Amino acid sequence: MSLNKIISVNRKAFYDYEILERFEAGLVLLSSEIKSIRGNRVNLSGAFAHPRIDGLWLHNCHIAPYADASRNNHEPMRPRKLLLHKKELKDLSKAALQKGHSVVPLKMYIVGHYAKIELGIGRGKKRYDKRKSIKDKERLRDSRAAQKR
Repeated sequence: MSLNKIISVNRKAFYDYEILERFEAGLVLLSSEIKSIRGNRVNLSGAFAHPRIDGLWLHNCHIAPYADASRNNHEPMRPRKLLLHKKELKDLSKAALQKGHSVVPLKMYIVGHYAKIELGIGRGKKRYDKRKSIKDKERLRDSRAAQKR
C-alpha cells in the first residue's frame, strides 16, 4: 500500500478555472528536483501544460533549487516533460489547443517513490462566475456553522 503525500495544491486554478476533467501524470525530473519536491519546495500557481511535437510539457512550475546539490543544481523554472498514456496525451493536447480551455496543474503529490501531478482541463471563469462561486462557498460555510449550533 502506497501513501499519497500531497506536496502542493494550486488553489488559484480552482478560482480561475472551471475544471472539466482530471488526469494523473508523471514527471521527468532531475535528482535535485525530486529532492526539492520531497522537501515541499514547489509552487504551482501560474503553471500550465502545453503540447509540443514530442509530448506535453509543464511550464512555469517553480521547483526551488536543492541546497545540497552544489554545481549539479537544476534551473527552477525549466519546462518539464509530462508522462501520460497515448490517449490521455491526445485528449489533453486537443483541449490545450481549443479556444478558451487550458491544461492546468491542480496538485502535486508523491506516490511511493514517484512524483505525480494532477492535471485538469479548465475553462476560464468570467468575473461574475468568480463572484458566484465565492457567494456559494460563504453560504455553504454559514450552513455548516448553523448545523453545529
